[in-house]
Amino acid sequence: MSDDEAAAVAVQAGGPAGPADADPREAPPAAAAAAQDLQDIAERLMSSGHERAEGDMCSICYLYVGLPVEKNAKTNACCMKMVCNGCLLAAYRRGMYNSCPFCRTPIPADDGDGSELSMVQKRVDKKDAEAISFLGSSYFHGNLGLAKDASRAIELWTEAADLGSIDAHRLLGVLYYTGNGVEEDKPRGFRHWQQAAMKGHALSRHILGDIEYMNENYHLAVQHYMISAKMGYEKSLNAIKDRFKEGHATKTQYAEALLGYRDAVEEMKSPQREEAKRLGK
Repeated sequence: MSDDEAAAVAVQAGGPAGPADADPREAPPAAAAAAQDLQDIAERLMSSGHERAEGDMCSICYLYVGLPVEKNAKTNACCMKMVCNGCLLAAYRRGMYNSCPFCRTPIPADDGDGSELSMVQKRVDKKDAEAISFLGSSYFHGNLGLAKDASRAIELWTEAADLGSIDAHRLLGVLYYTGNGVEEDKPRGFRHWQQAAMKGHALSRHILGDIEYMNENYHLAVQHYMISAKMGYEKSLNAIKDRFKEGHATKTQYAEALLGYRDAVEEMKSPQREEAKRLGK
């Protein structure tokens, strides 16, 4: 599921109110303690994850990759390093047609001989969180010659999330929230998106905003959108604009989000990336 599809799912599905709704003063002692834990999570959620994760940077030019990442960069199985379209174009012009721009490993034309799967497995054996998440996605979609296996995918995504993979948290969020391939568990999916958001994942932050909006927690929704808009996520900027039209966001908030969005987008630009965009790369 792409980032845009995941965002749409969250809007359509609705879901549980965010943790900020819990009021520990109106509950028995045990429930109050649990509610306080939720309040603590809510505070950490809003005070962290305002900057994108280092993993969102191109491994060559060290600039944050434009959003959505999958349209502006590529990750090869050999080293699991992300390279932006600008650096891919530069490598191509240097004659690197069939090798990884980062580690120089030859890239197999297809995986009929299992060579790409072998590359991934080597990274998995070294407990590379992103490789484990990638293998999970391969099982879920039946890629790399693997038979579709949702249960195995969940096991791998869970392991990858425990090892720090933000994308694995995102994928588990989609899976549990929608019940796609697993029994639906919206609170569990919500928690995975929270974990990803606190580590700087823009789409997960945006999805949390969508969920809060569906639950009419408009102030909290706008707070989430403000964070992801300032990361350069256009859908969040547009969401704030819509909330402003509805009277749920102020003109000052929209202006602040717009300025932050423009700054983030400008910082992600490079001559190579602009040329790659012009050439449709």
